[in-house]
Amino acid sequence: MLMQLTRKWLTDESTIGELAVDGEFECFTLEDVVRDKKIKGETAIPAGTYEIAVTFSNKFKKYLPLLMNVHDFEGVRIHPGNRPDDTEGCILVGQTKDDNFVGHSVAAFENLFPKIQSAIVKEKVFIEIT
Repeated sequence: MLMQLTRKWLTDESTIGELAVDGEFECFTLEDVVRDKKIKGETAIPAGTYEIAVTFSNKFKKYLPLLMNVHDFEGVRIHPGNRPDDTEGCILVGQTKDDNFVGHSVAAFENLFPKIQSAIVKEKVFIEIT
């Protein structure tokens, strides 16, 4: 399975994008600001392709998708959230978007996560960020 995150709307507070699963639009995304130099907890991960694993998050106390081998970052996950304050390098998902905001985030995650879980048992799952 290939997820493609296309970063489209960049502001001084966040990065909003569109996420497709195997070429079909899935949801909107919210990330930290894209920067040339990393600021801990305030910078989007570098563009690239990353393998996804589903592992237990001690922070969230549940299983969540984890992006593997992100250079200079640890614990980058896909999870619900609405605003830049809800992410520290992670990818938030939502069904709607506004300035520095994604809405209906839990619903978006509840649609996406089962797709990842079912795919990961039979094939590798990747996210390509551009």
